[in-house]
Amino acid sequence: MLEKRKLGTQGLEVSAIGLGCMGMSFAYGVPDEAESIATIHRAIELGCTFLDTAEVYGPFTNEELLGRALKGRRDRVVLATKFGFLIKDGQRVGLDSRPDDIREVVEGSLRRLDTDHIDLLYQHRVDPKVPMEDVAATVADLIREGKIRFFGLSEAGEDAIRRAHAVQPVSALQSEYSLWERNLEAAIIPLLRNLAIGLVPFSPLGRGFLAGTAKRANEYPASDFRSHSDPRLQGENFDANMRAAASVHEIAKQKGVTSGQVAIAWLLHKGNDIVPIPGTKRRTFLEENVCAAAVRLSPKEMTILDDTLRLGNVQGPRYNESDAAMVNR
Repeated sequence: MLEKRKLGTQGLEVSAIGLGCMGMSFAYGVPDEAESIATIHRAIELGCTFLDTAEVYGPFTNEELLGRALKGRRDRVVLATKFGFLIKDGQRVGLDSRPDDIREVVEGSLRRLDTDHIDLLYQHRVDPKVPMEDVAATVADLIREGKIRFFGLSEAGEDAIRRAHAVQPVSALQSEYSLWERNLEAAIIPLLRNLAIGLVPFSPLGRGFLAGTAKRANEYPASDFRSHSDPRLQGENFDANMRAAASVHEIAKQKGVTSGQVAIAWLLHKGNDIVPIPGTKRRTFLEENVCAAAVRLSPKEMTILDDTLRLGNVQGPRYNESDAAMVNR
């Protein structure tokens, strides 16, 4: 069984590795509901009980999937979901964190998840049109009403984190962070530690590069967002990035573990306030990811990994222009 880690100082405790559920319904290939539900059930058996979803995944269908999967099991998991995107006709068309919309989204999420409370509610992206104080105050009200337990932010910048935390303490920031993506290290991680906010990294396997499974953008089906939205998988960027990931594969080979396990272990070694959420819809990959908790990296191995994949060694931006514009830093 996985050990527990604390996120923030408000009482949120979760499994040391979580499960990102987005790809079960959205963005990555063809959904497989039976295998996805089996994966969720296996995660619970293994103690991987921190489950991550969002209204926009589908949209709506990922929350509905979790609602079905968790019947009779809801009290065994910590459930995180998100608000903040404007959705029209089944498409993400912008941002919306107005207080009334937050309340509407929460009611919809509660219904789809078939639960009376959400353990961790994130603002999915900072909405520049809505003061962060209004967002945090609305979530604080929902916490007092018992609909939400803890407050989180996703891809937020320093100012937004400070302003939110001053109104309603933030337990966790979710953002992309891995050996592959180091942009949080200069300012965001020191701020989180100063404020005692936990970090929940998504894409801890570098969108496949660190696991050795990445393919060129044109090899993915059009329904997969990697076919058009990840510049690091395109052209010369792909070739350079495959070379950059070689050090991870070499250390994994020496230790007799997988590259993905090394990547997750690196995150776990970075601090007890960090809880990665690798995503998968397959039991085999879930089991492999959970076993990363047992991988020990020496100080020398950590230094090699840090130096080889330091900021600037990975080629290409992590998002296309439209998605990058919604990151609050």
